[in-house]
Amino acid sequence: MHFRFLDDLNAFLAATYSAPEAKAAADLCPPEFVGDVTVSCFPLAKILRRNPMQLAPAVSDFLAKHPDVQQAEAIKAFVNITLTPAALMRDTVADPQGILSAVALPPEERRRILIEFSAPNTNKPQHLGHVRNNAIGMATAAILERAGHDVIRVNLVNDRGVHICKSMIAYQRFGNNATPQSTGKKGDHLVGDFYVRFDQEYRRQLAELRQNNQDLADKDDDDLFLETEIGRATQDMLKAWEDNDPEVRRLWTTMNTWVLDGFDETYSRMGVTFTKTYLESQTYTLGKDIIQDGLERGVFTRREDNAIVIQFDDPSLGTKVVLRSDGTSVYVTQDIGTTLLKQNDFNPDQQIWVVGDEQIRHFKVLFAILKALGYAWADQLTHMAYGMVNLPTGKMKSREGTVVDADDLIAEMADLARAATLEKAGDDVPENLDERAAVISMAALKFMLLKVNPKTTIMFDPQASIKFEGDTGPYVLYAYARIASMLRKAEENAMLPKTEAGIDWSLLADPAERALALRCSLYPESLQKAARELDSSTLASYLLDLAKDFSTFYRNCPVLAASEPALREARLALSARVREILKDGLNALTINTLESM
Repeated sequence: MHFRFLDDLNAFLAATYSAPEAKAAADLCPPEFVGDVTVSCFPLAKILRRNPMQLAPAVSDFLAKHPDVQQAEAIKAFVNITLTPAALMRDTVADPQGILSAVALPPEERRRILIEFSAPNTNKPQHLGHVRNNAIGMATAAILERAGHDVIRVNLVNDRGVHICKSMIAYQRFGNNATPQSTGKKGDHLVGDFYVRFDQEYRRQLAELRQNNQDLADKDDDDLFLETEIGRATQDMLKAWEDNDPEVRRLWTTMNTWVLDGFDETYSRMGVTFTKTYLESQTYTLGKDIIQDGLERGVFTRREDNAIVIQFDDPSLGTKVVLRSDGTSVYVTQDIGTTLLKQNDFNPDQQIWVVGDEQIRHFKVLFAILKALGYAWADQLTHMAYGMVNLPTGKMKSREGTVVDADDLIAEMADLARAATLEKAGDDVPENLDERAAVISMAALKFMLLKVNPKTTIMFDPQASIKFEGDTGPYVLYAYARIASMLRKAEENAMLPKTEAGIDWSLLADPAERALALRCSLYPESLQKAARELDSSTLASYLLDLAKDFSTFYRNCPVLAASEPALREARLALSARVREILKDGLNALTINTLESM
């Protein structure tokens, strides 16, 4: 927050204490005290080497004489300040471009940032976990972009490996040449059905194997994979794929195309876009040359079993195999190569991965290896870990078919939004019902996932998220639509001022008007904080507070029915400013707006 009285206060402090580096800052005054903003003397005292309790009265005495200040009161080390209505509005909402133009970070902070997110597998459709990943990735990218960064959105699709072959084997055996067209199913759903079908057959063979050999009864399922016929067949298919067997490759290409087409539909519904999509089938061999170079330079060592390893100084990381004894890659080998590929392709100042918190150790190892290899940019790598998302019905398992499918969830949300819209509309059913339902459902879904810190494990309740009251996306959306409707009505009745130049902002002296203007002024720092901390919840919380403050203002201060035309114009202008900020902030969360609800 910046007010003109701060500039004068800083000049006073510099002259009085010979300390030009002392810069006062203002925050919202706590609700239990009287005032608009508060200046804390603790940071100033440290710079000025003064007792903050003694500094506060000096600051208060200076500000009490300032023309912008109506009242200044020192309480311990804090100075609570009430501004004149004219000064408050001038420094918050009177400038039509002031707030939105102040959102971008200073030029010296702006960077080129690559953010990788989504990363689905082509053996099944996307699920609720991907929905959170997509929402976080897109919103983080949009927030960073709004703050002035140059952002590259990247997806790495896992389109190869034994899990992909599981769906392929099941299709060969049980598919009967089914296609998305013949079944009427999205391609990713069809392929996902065969992933589930594989697991059913695998478990049948496991049970038979254990029944015929009691010595295997206590062995883990994964340890018995190659003991089953279907497990061996899957491993053989993977080997055939790696050897470029034409029949296997044809089936792989066909089924992957089905899945990728399905993914595109899901991404379109969520508004997800990428600058570039990498395929693991094109990158999985990367990294081996880098490991060999590191071995020659002494970064890695060769173990007695011929595996290549790195021994970390950090005991929590221990020893990590980077190439198996047979020369094949492990996951971190591929990630080393892919990270270097992205760096070479886009030359970002920072790379960010949006990946679940179960991979925290993997990324610590990856980053430590890249630092050991001597890459100068390795200090600018960030794992943006996020927590699990659960439903009231419990955890999800893809292979057992109990996963919460992303498309099904999106469709359910649209149905809930349609029902909620009809209930609110009564007999006046809107013509664009489906469009409204789509926007409201995405607002509900995304806002519920973004309003908490990404690191937090959350419980997602579709019914609660769609409500038009409470801490929800539809509540914020409704505040925007209410203002839009009011401004349309004002325009239809020639109530809008022709220009803001003649608005008398000093008429806005009601506590609700003052609180709303102050809240508006906090938008730039809220968005910048969200960008700096990679935390969408900061912005979402701000938008909720702004919508709530507008609701209080709307209830306490008649706008279209204001007692005087000049007051009406000022309140309309304040409402218009709130609308601009709500739209800008919702867009930064990748949430669309509606002009009426």
